[in-house]
Amino acid sequence: MLPRDDHGRILLKGVPRPQLLAWAGEHGLRPGQADQLWAALYRTLRGEFAVMPELDRPAREGLAAVARLDALRLESVKRAADGTCKLVFQTDDGAAVESVLIPGKERATLCVSSQVGCAMNCQFCLTATMGLARNLGAAEIVDQLVIARRRFPDVWISNVVFMGMGEPLHNLDQVLPAIDVMVDDHGLGLSHRRVTVSTSGLVPQIRRLVAESPAQLAVSVNATTDEVRDAIMPVNRKYPLAALFAALRELPLARRARVTLEYVLLAGVNDSLADAERLAELVRGLPCKLNLIPWNPHPGSEFRRPEPEQVARFKARLQELRLNTSIRATRGDDTMAACG
Repeated sequence: MLPRDDHGRILLKGVPRPQLLAWAGEHGLRPGQADQLWAALYRTLRGEFAVMPELDRPAREGLAAVARLDALRLESVKRAADGTCKLVFQTDDGAAVESVLIPGKERATLCVSSQVGCAMNCQFCLTATMGLARNLGAAEIVDQLVIARRRFPDVWISNVVFMGMGEPLHNLDQVLPAIDVMVDDHGLGLSHRRVTVSTSGLVPQIRRLVAESPAQLAVSVNATTDEVRDAIMPVNRKYPLAALFAALRELPLARRARVTLEYVLLAGVNDSLADAERLAELVRGLPCKLNLIPWNPHPGSEFRRPEPEQVARFKARLQELRLNTSIRATRGDDTMAACG
């Protein structure tokens, strides 16, 4: 059964193609019309049934009587000095949901949200101060990409990262079908190699994601001892570092595949050279790449961003230990759109 809004209307977005085509057939659309509906949703990015020339008038009117297209409404776009754009959407129940468009030289990345707020309570994260209000539906997740492509038609958004508001693996029942839609060759057409799902370390859900989805996995590590990780990431009390890395080593990764490990650098907390050496020990033998993220300040937090020289020393020590390491450039911090 397809999801419905509070008024009983079918939400067409976020439903994998076989299910949507089957529903369309049950509601009187011919197979060719069902394909045209899918294309209107994800190729031509139609926002209203009235401007959907792919279908004839009776089909449009029939759909409009029982279904809706957009699940979100774009409220504002805030552009940072570096070109990064924060998109603020509103849900039917009045919640604000954020995505961030990060432009590159030839293509762009969209950072999407999976929840309103977050339950993980990571101490360095601004979203954690909200607590968890609710999960986003698959339609609301997919709509972030659809509306962003519609809003920026001259920007090729080829990458999606689930690194916005929320813990994606806490909402897998909605995240998985959303990914299916994003990577469908007949629709949004993303390569599965360009969809990345980030987690704070929910071990059973990591196994499920890898088993059921072609998306790439990123894990926020952020500490090299359980004592520190317990303090800044409460999820560690349930899934400590040893359990997390044991699970990562057991994953049936494809040949040449690597897990991305994210490490938010916090001055005086986890950025010492001893931390770098412990991190190298933790990942030994695991096919991975390390993504260092200098923490981005927000009001009311006790944490500090390390000096650039310390970030460089941390990276250099990891590279001396033969680890594939990069530093994520800070983008969009003047609009509160930055990672970390």
